[in-house]
Amino acid sequence: MVVGNIYVIASVAVVGGGLFGFDISSMSAQLSENSYLCYFNEGPQGPPFNDADDCSGLSSLRQGGVTASMAAGSWLGALISGFISDRLGRKYSIMLGCLIWIVGSTLICAAQNVAMLCVGRVINGLAVGIESAQVPVYISELSPPSKRGRFVGLQQWAITWGILIMYYISYGCSFVGGKTSSDYSPAAWRIPWGLQMIPAVALFFAMMLLPESPRWLARMDRWEEAHEVLALVHGKGDRDHPFVAIELQDIRDMCELERTFGDVTYFDLFHPKMLNRTLIGLFTQIWSQLTGMNVMMYYISYVFGMAGYTGNAALLSSSVEYIINVFMTLPALFWQDRWGRRPTMLVGAFFMCVFMFANAGILGNNAIVIPVDQRSTPELSMSVTGAASKGLIACTYLFVASYAPTWGPVSWTYPPELFPLRLRSKGVSMATSGNWAFNTALGLFTPSAFANITWKTYILFGVFNAAMFIHVFFVFPETAGKTLEETEAMFEDPNGIKYLGTPAWKTRVHTRSTIAMEHGDVENAKAAEARAEVVTAEQAEATQ
Repeated sequence: MVVGNIYVIASVAVVGGGLFGFDISSMSAQLSENSYLCYFNEGPQGPPFNDADDCSGLSSLRQGGVTASMAAGSWLGALISGFISDRLGRKYSIMLGCLIWIVGSTLICAAQNVAMLCVGRVINGLAVGIESAQVPVYISELSPPSKRGRFVGLQQWAITWGILIMYYISYGCSFVGGKTSSDYSPAAWRIPWGLQMIPAVALFFAMMLLPESPRWLARMDRWEEAHEVLALVHGKGDRDHPFVAIELQDIRDMCELERTFGDVTYFDLFHPKMLNRTLIGLFTQIWSQLTGMNVMMYYISYVFGMAGYTGNAALLSSSVEYIINVFMTLPALFWQDRWGRRPTMLVGAFFMCVFMFANAGILGNNAIVIPVDQRSTPELSMSVTGAASKGLIACTYLFVASYAPTWGPVSWTYPPELFPLRLRSKGVSMATSGNWAFNTALGLFTPSAFANITWKTYILFGVFNAAMFIHVFFVFPETAGKTLEETEAMFEDPNGIKYLGTPAWKTRVHTRSTIAMEHGDVENAKAAEARAEVVTAEQAEATQ
């Protein structure tokens, strides 16, 4: 039995994104847990362990290295995922990622020292890199154009759920064992890191029931199977459905065109005709990291520690951030395709910039910098109380509420829409590798930044958000509502219309013809398509 319901297909596939969420919250929850701090202790209160109530844990740089090790593995996993996906297919590359995740989680759960922990996290990272790069490709190649943003955006929603679920599991396990350096239990962190294998096992077996990408099948000259999948997913089994016929013909035309290019490599992404798209896709993922969101997720315990929250109060207060993240992602799933990609990114960048600068202002004007020799951990470099403390937490929550419906889902939706079929898996792999490269750097250096430049860390991210707003406004075109082949035409200009000469800020969401065609309304689809071509031609002429 093969499942053809696109809602079921997307809901299953995005569990791969949820694996990333498990890692984020399991690490952020452990950073303030005494069992983790004592077992991997190298600060002034150990080793050897003594009878102090608290352990210092790892140094800032080493903790940054542990956090960044997963992202470093993800960078490599994202890069190699293009080769794997092109060889094995989108479906089986996702299944391979599940197996790698199980191996890495086993090592993390059984970790005896920092080196073993890092090796396990690097292996987990390989899995996350593969999943984060290829799940959006798989879903985008199966989704109807008018709802592609909704379905690919489910990956971000799965990440938020993974964060929330694992955080509460880690919180529950924090009560295992005692709270001092002499009676803590490693089970408090081994159990959560062992349980994170379960979703990967479930995803591996569930993927067996899902179809392969019809576009990958077509590229392998498996046309009958491609036709069958299109009919199953878009025509309820009707091979003669108008939208199925149009999609199949678009794919056929694209494959015929791509045969003229021969074998492709990563170097083709930097061809003059492709470089623009490569840089846009790459910076989409780079900017999503430079927003500062994942820093907030990994190191939220430091922020609440500065605001005076400790122990269970800090864990519960931090969890509010994850709840906001889950529910504020929902608007994008419903309306991202209607809003478009550009407005969503611009609005998100603006508000995140405001709240980052607000946090910098609150800390800069009200926080007391704690002397190095008086800090419980090096990263807790400031202390703020009273109204300023509440303002810091409020702006942190509002920052998350700004990211969740904007850059969170769009950063996964946008890159697969930019690249032609022959380069899609490699293009998205390259873009996602940018995400993980910067994730690695930020994970490594953020603890040191909090320890050394204190509140100025927020200024850095505020500037990044301002820069991304400008970059998106002038360079990023709108892709919402177009078929993947229409997006390719927008860049390749097969009809002589100079789309590349149309400023990015003049591009618009295009859904009327695709929605009509998806419902079999051929006449209205063609009429809407003709109107769109007239508007496009007028825009192109106006820019010449």
